[in-house]
Amino acid sequence: MPMKYGLDVPIHGEYADPRKLADLAVEAEEAGWDGFFVQDSLLSEESKTDPWVALAAIAMQTRRLRLGALVTALARRRPWQVARQAVALDYLSRGRLIVGVGLGFEVEEFSALGEESDSKIRAEKLDEGLAILRGLWRGESFSFRGKHYEVTEVKLVPGPIQSPRIPVWIARFWPNRRPFRRAARWDGVYVGTAKANGEAVTPEELKEVAAYVKAHRESSGPFDVVFADTTPSDTEKGAEIVQPYLEAGVTWWLEGIWGAFEEGRERIRHGPPKRKP
Repeated sequence: MPMKYGLDVPIHGEYADPRKLADLAVEAEEAGWDGFFVQDSLLSEESKTDPWVALAAIAMQTRRLRLGALVTALARRRPWQVARQAVALDYLSRGRLIVGVGLGFEVEEFSALGEESDSKIRAEKLDEGLAILRGLWRGESFSFRGKHYEVTEVKLVPGPIQSPRIPVWIARFWPNRRPFRRAARWDGVYVGTAKANGEAVTPEELKEVAAYVKAHRESSGPFDVVFADTTPSDTEKGAEIVQPYLEAGVTWWLEGIWGAFEEGRERIRHGPPKRKP
């Protein structure tokens, strides 16, 4: 499938104003980007906004961009609240939402607030939370009993616009295999720019990721392999950088807007790193 090009945008510092993020998204749409994804984290010494509020502002100002938060640490949120927020945003955006979830790598966002920080328990809550999202998005009466959550005959209406449900991307770091088996049950995997040991992920390793996930897929439906990094404003040179990732099986390239606000805006205005037709 043709590669799509999105943006990975922070929500702190100069980016902490939802109005500014919405303005950036409008410029991104005009410049030919396919998606606008904001980061989701809670604690910071800088100003920070709420990603879901920012996404609502972005949804209201754009018409074509796919959007979402990358990534939501589902274990520190009530899954039924996430289910409801996601459906509301799916309607607000007219079916453009992608939900990104993960274990949450910032452990202090759990421990500092009295939440369970043990990675095993967070993984259990993540899996249970995903099961609850799936069940509630059916728009039918749903019950669930797990180790951490219990839902008794709850019906969430309306269901999402998107059918059969809102796409879910699972985020994790290579080469830890178990999270990638989890991702294989959903709609995409967002691969961390660095590996678990801090080294940069190479195109060859992303090829391994794509093959590993494919081997564990039980569905023949579409599946996204998502990767974020940076390229220069010269889109022809950027296309040369991205090409090996395309050949490795990456379906979404996310341009990291990780610098100062005006630098980020300038990069967005130059458009995706692809060759002009």
